[in-house]
Amino acid sequence: MARPGFDITTPGLRIAPSLLAADFAALRPQLDAVVAGGADWLHLDVMDGHFVPNLSIGPPVIQAVRRVCDLPFDVHLMLTDPMKYVDAFLNAGADSITFHIEVTDEPHAVVETIRAGGAHASVCLNPGTPPAALEPVIETVNMVLVMSVWPGFGGQEFMPESIDRLAAVRAMLRPDQRLEVDGGIDTDTAPRVRRAGADVLVAGSAIFRAPDPADAVQRLRAAAERGAAD
Repeated sequence: MARPGFDITTPGLRIAPSLLAADFAALRPQLDAVVAGGADWLHLDVMDGHFVPNLSIGPPVIQAVRRVCDLPFDVHLMLTDPMKYVDAFLNAGADSITFHIEVTDEPHAVVETIRAGGAHASVCLNPGTPPAALEPVIETVNMVLVMSVWPGFGGQEFMPESIDRLAAVRAMLRPDQRLEVDGGIDTDTAPRVRRAGADVLVAGSAIFRAPDPADAVQRLRAAAERGAAD
């Protein structure tokens, strides 16, 4: 169930550090640092080794992180069968759950299941999937996540064609729906994606692998705000 006060509908910039890039041997200090830096959400990538060629965290890890971090949890399910696991991630503390449009012929059922559990529902678009694929479900979701790299691994280079894709998706959304971007986001790409309409920026390496993650959050926010002002 979404945490009290978690408002996904209000327009405005959100910075969401991606736990995928964190040092799990020093996780608590890194979480404390991004909170101190003003991070808005925590982005948690869940990979099944099938839909994407990698494995990552599951509900027990998210539940453990929930006990020590009060940020809203933005859980991205890179899974072949998201319906099978929605309840587990809701119970682990997800505030928003994102599934991929590429994995289901019944996106409305996934959205309804997420919403029934009290979380916000989001849908994700891979680089090879046209924005038109969102049309059957876009009216019902709170957010669309546009991948600006192929999902599965952190530290990849931003795909320049993502700018046009972001602008196309933004044009499909209402003011109360958020546009999230994930992949290669740093102080160079943040202004560009912000100008294209993205208002939730997921960044992993640029934050957690920086010498000072708190400062990295602040620098990324400043770069994105410059983009919005241009």
